[in-house]
Amino acid sequence: MGRQEILTLNQEVRPKKSQIVVKNEKKNREFGIRAFLIACAFVSVLTTVGIVIVLLFETISFFKEVSLFSFLTDTKWTPLFIPQHFGILPLLSGSLLITLGACLVALPFGLMTAIYLSEYAHEKVRRTIKPILEVLAGVPTIVYGYFALTFVTPLIRSIFPDTGVFNALSASIVVGIMILPMVASLSEDAMVAVPRSLRNAAYALGATKLEVATKVVVPAGLSGIISSFVLACSRAIGETMIVTIAAGATPKLTLNPLESIQTMTSFIVQVSGGDIEHGSIEYSTIFAVGMTLFLLTLGINIIAQWITRRYKEEY
Repeated sequence: MGRQEILTLNQEVRPKKSQIVVKNEKKNREFGIRAFLIACAFVSVLTTVGIVIVLLFETISFFKEVSLFSFLTDTKWTPLFIPQHFGILPLLSGSLLITLGACLVALPFGLMTAIYLSEYAHEKVRRTIKPILEVLAGVPTIVYGYFALTFVTPLIRSIFPDTGVFNALSASIVVGIMILPMVASLSEDAMVAVPRSLRNAAYALGATKLEVATKVVVPAGLSGIISSFVLACSRAIGETMIVTIAAGATPKLTLNPLESIQTMTSFIVQVSGGDIEHGSIEYSTIFAVGMTLFLLTLGINIIAQWITRRYKEEY
């Protein structure tokens, strides 16, 4: 074999080797990226598992001293006073009262805002209003709390003079204002994702813009709209600072929104900021209440996922 043939053969072999090296580098890079993403996913999973384990361990120690029956049926909650009562119903009713009031404010107004932005607003108007709405989600909740206490409560007391300084109605309204951008933004995204052909077909059949929005677009985007409702409700039931500042700290089994109440989250804040001995029964109440809140939120999400799958539309 001549020298020229040897050089030609080397030139043919080198590109093949370089291609193999490049492919191996790409495979190694892809493997590293995949391993990093899997690790990130496991971090979130392990964090959730760790939270559940801590809650479960402390909750079990709580129920070694307090019966589950009295916890679920007693109508008084006074773990920090004598005589002690450990009935979760006053805190549960307070949390549900705030959540219901907030949803009555946020869900209809948020959905109507989403319909306007999706079906009626000009593109320039939509690009202006939507970011302004989303700015509300960035306001610190403690600011909302003092807004409720210093602005909303005086307005309510001017209409209902017997209303207390701390009341559930004021907190409900402001929590509703806080979660309204979440409902509006996510619902609008779900409605914009509905194919334009469905709207055109409805218009071709003689439907008005309102009929298209309410009878075509909203049902077609129902799964996304329900998801926004669930996220908003979960956010409302877990809200802390607004209810701590505006709703008061009186655990009371009542449906009157003009009275002072206490939610599960505000009780956790109250006990966490006090001089409660670690390992005491009073300290364990934090985890029992936290587990109740966790199970309540989990139940809401499971029901919402079932509804979403039941009414999901695919295009």
